[in-house]
Amino acid sequence: MRLSFPAWVWLVAGAGLLAIGYQKIETLSHSDLSDPLLYIVEHDAARRDHLSSDYLPRIRTSEGDNSEGNAETIAMNSDILEFDAASNFSEGLAVVRIKDRYAFIDRTGRVVLQTDETLDGVAPFVESRALVRTADLYGFIDREGNIVIDPQYASANPFSEGRAVVRTGRAYGYLNPDGTLAIDPQYTLATDFSEGRAAAKLTNLYGYLAPDGAWIIPPQFADAWSFSEALAVVKAGEKWGYINPQGNIAIAPQFDGAFSFSEGRGRVRQGSQWGFIDQQGKPIVPIQYDFASDFSEGLAAVLVGSQWGYVDHAGQMAIAPQFELASDFSEGLAAVRQNGKMGFIDRTGRIIIAAQFENVGSFREGLAWVQMGDKWRYVDRNGAFLKQQQPGNL
Repeated sequence: MRLSFPAWVWLVAGAGLLAIGYQKIETLSHSDLSDPLLYIVEHDAARRDHLSSDYLPRIRTSEGDNSEGNAETIAMNSDILEFDAASNFSEGLAVVRIKDRYAFIDRTGRVVLQTDETLDGVAPFVESRALVRTADLYGFIDREGNIVIDPQYASANPFSEGRAVVRTGRAYGYLNPDGTLAIDPQYTLATDFSEGRAAAKLTNLYGYLAPDGAWIIPPQFADAWSFSEALAVVKAGEKWGYINPQGNIAIAPQFDGAFSFSEGRGRVRQGSQWGFIDQQGKPIVPIQYDFASDFSEGLAAVLVGSQWGYVDHAGQMAIAPQFELASDFSEGLAAVRQNGKMGFIDRTGRIIIAAQFENVGSFREGLAWVQMGDKWRYVDRNGAFLKQQQPGNL
């Protein structure tokens, strides 16, 4: 099955971070990719008792310059919160690993939910449910840490539009938030709901389901992706095109690769070259780049030779190719790599947080995780590290 991700997706997998270049990834099941995609930080769960001192976040105290908040390399600072792994913020909380256990922190760095050592995986909250794993089985907890859906599924996705894809044995179905089955497992493969529809494969063909399990678009496509901006990628023969919500062809299959629309632009591939079309199928950004990402906040990363830059909606080069790696913009900043290190730029291409990190996440809710050596921290948009809150500031 082919799954769609942002062009450069940061995947937390154990202690490392990987960058995936291509958006279409062949896999036999969702579970093959569930760990990194969900920022499952090996171990986790659902207890509300207070953390013991053994599992409090590590605080690093260092000598020297305490300056923060500029584009120069950020100096070590006392009371900076450090973790053994971290995820993006979602719904006000982020998953972190503290030694060999996991917890949820809020945006002040305060531990608000401890996890159970019997769980070996946890994902951020989505629609007030967090996916958890134990002994290779998946379930869900609520925001109080209660297990609301027992780990019992061979694979699972986070909730989307009130439904979660789960796999029992070799068949896929959908759950309600209370754990009851919304759609019985019966599909060869299934994707998340998006814009009221979900692509599902029955035997050898894909169609689109309604939330009650009825076919809105009967199975007829060799491959199919989720709807985005009222268009969905489908495969007919050896070519890719787009359908509308009624299942009619909106842009004829003609591309060697096609990807979900974002900000009114669809990323397409002919041969080894990439560009963008509008919702009528008209080329807007010439198909001439060695690779490209989807548009985000008005810009899309493009690869020219061995360097990455950014184009705008009209196809004009907005930030000249100069980076070893470039990611999507989020909250006004994008991660880039220079001289083997990661930092952040603004929409003009100006370095805002100097390239100094081994790996980084995207800004979410005002913070991004960064990896320095074998420790993980959070930075704000000014480059200041998240610190331990003093008692008077709590």
